[in-house]
Amino acid sequence: MTYAFYFDSSSCSGCKACQAACKDKNNLPLGVLWRRVYEISGGEWTNVGAEGFRPVWENTVFAYNLSIACNHCIHPKCAGVCPVDAYEVRPDGIVLINTQKCIGCGYCAWACPYDAPQVDQCAGHMTKCNLCYDNLDAGLPPACVAACPMRCLELVESNDQRIEDKGLILWEIPGVEHPFPLPKFSRTEPHLVVKPSPAMLNGLEKVVANREEIQPRRHQVTKKIIPTVT
Repeated sequence: MTYAFYFDSSSCSGCKACQAACKDKNNLPLGVLWRRVYEISGGEWTNVGAEGFRPVWENTVFAYNLSIACNHCIHPKCAGVCPVDAYEVRPDGIVLINTQKCIGCGYCAWACPYDAPQVDQCAGHMTKCNLCYDNLDAGLPPACVAACPMRCLELVESNDQRIEDKGLILWEIPGVEHPFPLPKFSRTEPHLVVKPSPAMLNGLEKVVANREEIQPRRHQVTKKIIPTVT
């Protein structure tokens, strides 16, 4: 059995309960977000009224949200570039970091197309979503899934035939077909299913409206200094 996240963008209200629950459950420090909610917007207002008459405005304004964490990919590039072999892949596909091995070099963060691995400067090593494997082992859902009030975030089995009706199965389609803001160059085959919002497929230019909020902290590991007592 291999897990995958399912996200219904057409139902997401952007409340960020999933993001907050993840941060709370894992006691993440300032600047580290294992799950991030992207706010996507675009469109414009256009005056289509006749010259000399009262303005008549039409708009193509739109907005939608995308909640994303580590996708526990079929081909995790993070694990492939780790120089100390600190990454482990469980039989159920969950990709974990062994913090006892990690040296905080940041190679995994550079290799991941989804900004999943993030540095914990206080701890001096990399961190990322572990799919709340302790919850799963206890028969409970991940914290983000449990917190979603709209039930638009779920954990599904990747071999479940019912997910074919849910939306875009991203590990089965090339990166160039993945919805914005997911990268078009990804070849990791992410375990993610997205039911697109109509705005996600409108073909108009899109921007991330909350880039500053979800941008990972710049990688810089600071070693702890332990004072000596004489």
